[in-house]
Amino acid sequence: MTGEQEQDTIARILTESGDTWAVVGLSGNRARAAYGVAAVLQRFGKRVVPVHPKAETVHGEQGYASLAEIPFPVDVVDVFVNSHLAGAVADEAVAKGAKAVWFQLGVVDEAAYERTTAAGLDMVMDRCPAIEIPLLDRD
Repeated sequence: MTGEQEQDTIARILTESGDTWAVVGLSGNRARAAYGVAAVLQRFGKRVVPVHPKAETVHGEQGYASLAEIPFPVDVVDVFVNSHLAGAVADEAVAKGAKAVWFQLGVVDEAAYERTTAAGLDMVMDRCPAIEIPLLDRD
């Protein structure tokens, strides 16, 4: 994917895919990157749904232990897990009916990217929405 194509995909995910974001790896631990990124997403109007084995309520939103347990549709799955676990999460996002998958900085799985995009979802890897969303043109 070229840089321009990737920027188009990033913009589409952030502006057109929908506002319900499941953040996999989000817990109440304020020291973790997921906590701060989720807060930024909320400031930009996204509903953040925590997905973590602890199923904690974070930023005022009920948490769930897995994507499958979320009882409503999810638009984007933002993945804060190690690369070796991320492919399984991408597969769960496809099964859940998400429109897009976002692998955070440092999270890369080329095979998962191929499977996910082949299933018709938008996907980016090794990027951060908290960095990208303020850069969007907000006409």
